[in-house]
Amino acid sequence: MATSVLAASTTTVMEDVVVFQKNDLPLLGYPIMESIRRQGKLCDVTLKVGDKKFTAHRIVLAASIPYFHAMFTHDMMECKQDEIAMKGIEPSVLEAFVNYAYNGRVEMDVNNVQSLLIGASFLQLQVIKEACCEFLKERLNPSNCLGIRDFADTMMCSNLNESATKYLHKRFVDVSKSDEFLSLSKEQLLPIISSDDLNVKGEEQVFEAVIAWVKRDPELRSVHMPELLAKVRLPLIKPQILTDRISTEELVRTCHECRDLLDEAKDYHLMPERRAQLQSTRTRPRCCNDITGMIYAVGGLTSTGDALSTVEVYDPICNLWQTAKPMSAMRSRGGVTVLSGQLYAIGGYDGHSRLNTVEVYDPVVNEWWEVAAMNSKRSALGAASLDGKVYACGGYDGISSLNSVECYDPENDKWFMVANMIKARSAAGITVFDGQVCAVGGHDGLSIFSSVESFNHFTGSWNMLPPMSTKRCRLGVATLNGKLYACGGYDGSVFLNSVEVFDPINQQWSLVSPMKSRRSRVALVSNSGKLYAVGGYDGQTNLNTVERYDPATNTWTDVASMKVHEGGVGASVIPLMPA
Repeated sequence: MATSVLAASTTTVMEDVVVFQKNDLPLLGYPIMESIRRQGKLCDVTLKVGDKKFTAHRIVLAASIPYFHAMFTHDMMECKQDEIAMKGIEPSVLEAFVNYAYNGRVEMDVNNVQSLLIGASFLQLQVIKEACCEFLKERLNPSNCLGIRDFADTMMCSNLNESATKYLHKRFVDVSKSDEFLSLSKEQLLPIISSDDLNVKGEEQVFEAVIAWVKRDPELRSVHMPELLAKVRLPLIKPQILTDRISTEELVRTCHECRDLLDEAKDYHLMPERRAQLQSTRTRPRCCNDITGMIYAVGGLTSTGDALSTVEVYDPICNLWQTAKPMSAMRSRGGVTVLSGQLYAIGGYDGHSRLNTVEVYDPVVNEWWEVAAMNSKRSALGAASLDGKVYACGGYDGISSLNSVECYDPENDKWFMVANMIKARSAAGITVFDGQVCAVGGHDGLSIFSSVESFNHFTGSWNMLPPMSTKRCRLGVATLNGKLYACGGYDGSVFLNSVEVFDPINQQWSLVSPMKSRRSRVALVSNSGKLYAVGGYDGQTNLNTVERYDPATNTWTDVASMKVHEGGVGASVIPLMPA
């Protein structure tokens, strides 16, 4: 068999048969048919909408538009009519789709896209319906996302509805200032402010959105204040804001049920020992899992155990690690946290000395710089950020394990001491959980702990939480969906791959699926509704591997490995700004 390919045709020779095929005939034929239609020649059907008429060829319409294919090939009454009245579609939209049948083109803009989507749905043109949805997705903004979401729901466009809902959650504060938001009915507003997925810096932003909505029409809407305020998570608001703003708001002050909700929030702060009994949906932090961040792995160890200044950054969308600008100091076993979009590398060990130095990285300018040093040298410490401050907890100063805790105020560039932990903890897991700094496990040089304690920065005191089922040091901890996760570590005899989770509602720890690898000195971060276990030591080898946990399926999956690091990293997440 011989084949020769010409510019737009193919000749195939098979024994004594020669087949010539003009490959571009359909491309040439349709424009000619469109030209014939525009001359009004050979047309065999007229479509009428109101007083507008469009002539066309049945065979072309049937070949391109499913609605007409069904009409003209299934012996429907219209298949024999010369003129067909069309209902449920605008004249300009029908004209656009008749033209599309011949040239495959549809022009859409902000003025016609919704009409085109309705028409595409009517004519069963799924590909155009999806193109209209993509057009609207790309143009979501705070002033239109609620309207687009309702429209998508009406048109049964589930993907567009989901995209608009995610946009609403990501940009809730901006959306709450829009006319669309302030014009919602109470029934439309309630599920929005009840969502766990709102992206807010503080619950007071939800409160202000509710107040703005009520004040749009106070005579009719003020009666709904108790029902709406019950959806605002008042216990998560700072006490000073509860006192200075919430309690002085007239809509709250003049409503008995609202004052009861305010008292509940104040009790939550005043009596931390009773928080287990006060747990409810109002005490569960919101978490917008659609906000994706870049995971930074900082410092750590080489395969020979040397400290590194190297920094790598992981993009979970591309599943790719890349090197970032290194720190000025070598740091292993340091504390790492993020505050206001900037990465803090705190203390650690440089191979010779324990460090009290601190440096900060800003990804916008791609620069590291030193800030004030801590009061104590600390390696194997934990770090977390809360309410505009950075906390450095415990660690080892070269002599003993520490129970001291320091707090950094970036506005004044100063570290100051706060209340000591109940236990001296080195190699503990530190994170923010339930609005408090939480210290999990660790050791004091003699004993490895299963105990857990949390710091109430309003009262300045540490309180014990229920202990883990397993004692762990060098573990990873993170908060996800309002629950506290502890993974891996070392129990004194075994390097662990087990993972347990603490539920504040029932005040209990329970095991979930173990990691695929045993990991001591593991860094654990939450990102986009998943957990990432980064690096570690399995008892024989420093690890550059990374696993991702999906709580929906209770499974761990391998993702891309780090390129440079081989365990012992500190890690944190810098969120990407929502578009």
